[in-house]
Amino acid sequence: MKRLCLVAVAFFGFITASSAQDISDNAIGIRLGDSDGFGAEISYQRALGDNNRLELDLGLRSGNNYNGFKLAGLYQWVWQLDGNFNWYAGAGGGIGSYSFDNVPRGFDDSETFLFLAGDIGIEYNFDIPLQLSIDARPEFGFGDYRDDLDFDIALGVRYRF
Repeated sequence: MKRLCLVAVAFFGFITASSAQDISDNAIGIRLGDSDGFGAEISYQRALGDNNRLELDLGLRSGNNYNGFKLAGLYQWVWQLDGNFNWYAGAGGGIGSYSFDNVPRGFDDSETFLFLAGDIGIEYNFDIPLQLSIDARPEFGFGDYRDDLDFDIALGVRYRF
């Protein structure tokens, strides 16, 4: 039992020491991508500590037979890979509203829904205040039509300040 406790403490110390880096206080830019069609989001990141941050994304969505918007909020943990490369993972949720095309006359063609989201990605911070990232965001929707798993993959370009 003592050996297990010692290994756990050493592992925790290694993770804490290896993930200690400074991330940007703020970053703002765009996030382009979607799982069905095309979506563009205004993306803002705010550091909450040395290796965690909050990301807020507000975007427009356009796909096969629908248009809409989504607002997502994610809490992310950031770990340094090598040099200016970081990887991150997070969880959060949001709200969205879609309007559907090609529906029968008299049928309500809109929906507002909530969703839970995860996030995993990799980013590169240039020596100039520019950040490029690519991430995958699985989302589980709670609505009449958006009540399934959606897998969002996107490219992010942000200005760090």
